Amino acid sequence: MTTPAITMYSTAFCPYCVQAERFLRSKGVEAIEFIRVDLDPALRRSMMERTGRRTVPQIFIGDTHVGGFDDLAMLEHAGRLAPLLAGS
Repeated sequence: MTTPAITMYSTAFCPYCVQAERFLRSKGVEAIEFIRVDLDPALRRSMMERTGRRTVPQIFIGDTHVGGFDDLAMLEHAGRLAPLLAGS
């Protein structure tokens, strides 16, 4: 079983980004691609175009936009995170 690619738009000082990373790692995720939107305004614009949101983190599991940390926690609570991480 291969976990889909995980992408997280983040900034240097973002407690929700840290929580999201820790949570994903607790679920067995080993690789997360971090895109630091605080380093390049073009990356923030790209994130906003892709997600329709301004805040970080913005998390993608494969091609699925999960949203932020609260959205990630709600997926877990609803029992929908494990299948997403499993690629199903």
